Amino acid sequence: MSMTNARQRTDQTVRIFFFSVALASIAILAMIMVFLFMEGLPIFKKVSLFDFVFGKFWYPTSDPPDFGIFPLIVASIAVTVVSAVISIPLGVMTAIYLAELAHKRVAEIMKPIVELLAALPSVVIGFFGMVVVAPLLQNTFGIPTGLNLFNAALMLSFMSVPTICSLSEDAIYSVPVALKEGSLALGATHWETLIRVILPASISGISTAIILGMSRAIGETMVVLMVAGGAAMIPSSLMDPVRPMPASIAAEMAEAPFRGDHYYALFATGIVLFLFTLVFNIIADHIAHKYRQTGEASL
Repeated sequence: MSMTNARQRTDQTVRIFFFSVALASIAILAMIMVFLFMEGLPIFKKVSLFDFVFGKFWYPTSDPPDFGIFPLIVASIAVTVVSAVISIPLGVMTAIYLAELAHKRVAEIMKPIVELLAALPSVVIGFFGMVVVAPLLQNTFGIPTGLNLFNAALMLSFMSVPTICSLSEDAIYSVPVALKEGSLALGATHWETLIRVILPASISGISTAIILGMSRAIGETMVVLMVAGGAAMIPSSLMDPVRPMPASIAAEMAEAPFRGDHYYALFATGIVLFLFTLVFNIIADHIAHKYRQTGEASL
């Protein structure tokens, strides 16, 4: 009886410990949100929400100042979308090759190389974009500067591919071998098994990998600060310089007077970025849950 009570006390202690850790994480996030909104909302005493979000001019130091972040929002969305177009096919296809098609020895060599890319500091990738990719784009396309939207998206895709590839490969590996063997036993080819059995069974994990990879791209600061060009204007092509929201916050926060209008405007930009990433994660989580249900139903 005493042993049973001891086990119950131990279970209760462990449960309370993990609950406390989870509660601490939620509390820290809540405090960050409260601080962000406290410091960002005062700007709306000087400028309306509509003019702030949809204003086309960002000149916070002019007289009178213009606090329109629409070019920053468009730049963030454009860089993220172009990065996704590049990184998602590369990451998922590389994962499929390493998990199902590559020779074991080749996979053992290539996987550490791909994962090594994830360990590269963002400032190193930014330097690569400035020193190597920017002059290459400038000379190839005859454009005024190689620091532009396409360069930023390309560098962000380099950062996203390792995350997408590694997690997608793990998701493919986690598919039960019995499913693959059953498909092959019924006469399906390796390609048909891959398309109709393995990918549907692992689509939830692949969706999660894509979510995490793109989440890193959305909030990345250093790379877009270094290679996006820094022009707060609405881009008309992939070769135009842009300034995404994280780059604008990082570049200007040190120069903004403490609790001045410029300071409040940057925190309000942070609120918009936070809401933007929150909506993205909610939508992506819904898609992943839907695919999870679809995959389970198909099996």
